[in-house]
Amino acid sequence: MILPDSKVELAHRGNKVVYDLGDKIVKVFNESKPVSDIFNEALNLARINEAGIRSPKALEVAQVEDADYGWALVTSKVPGVTLAEKMNAEPQRFGEYLEQFVDFQIEIHGFTCTQLNRQYDKYQRMINSIDQINATTRYNLLERLNGLKSKGFVCHGDFNPSNVIVGEDGQLYACDWAHATQGSPASDVAMTYLLFALNSKEQADQYLELYCERADMPIQLPRQWMPIVAASELARNRKSDEDFLLSWIDVFDYQ
Repeated sequence: MILPDSKVELAHRGNKVVYDLGDKIVKVFNESKPVSDIFNEALNLARINEAGIRSPKALEVAQVEDADYGWALVTSKVPGVTLAEKMNAEPQRFGEYLEQFVDFQIEIHGFTCTQLNRQYDKYQRMINSIDQINATTRYNLLERLNGLKSKGFVCHGDFNPSNVIVGEDGQLYACDWAHATQGSPASDVAMTYLLFALNSKEQADQYLELYCERADMPIQLPRQWMPIVAASELARNRKSDEDFLLSWIDVFDYQ
């Protein structure tokens, strides 16, 4: 595919750039991104579409005809703004927007999709790949993972306000399904808590309490998953957050 000159850059993070093409959104990756990962994200999104979860539609995976680019994932465009933009623009309404965010996540966790990758398998693979921790810590993490029930519900894996679009129709839509799995909603909650905590411990605690209250989930369940999700993020080589993630792994009692 050829990117039009009219493209508008929306975001530039790590190994990808996201462009608005008017009626479509294209996520362009550089050559460091494995092509298999791009096709897997497209497959995840197609399965989420088929499950009936509100999300952009997967349209195409194509190689970009430019020496500066690699491959691209093209999706439909959901007109609107992200929930993160609304939270930042109206901080006095954070609680109201957080309620919408939590209700949508609970809705997503009510879906099943047996075709998605198993959460347990993904976390096991990621923990075994970490070289920043010793064998004893990896063993403890795997023992904890083995003791947690995986279940089979849809988990986004990167559910945060920047990945939730408030559509012009007033509905919420979830984008960026690269890390989607079938597994335990408590694990997904732990991941969202971590993503909030990277910026604000206060907001993270507010989110966790609200989710557990509305979903009737014991707050201990996501807390049990927190060392696991911290380890999974460490496996993604998030160098800027490495000390923070290591502290999450170290402070929990694995007994």
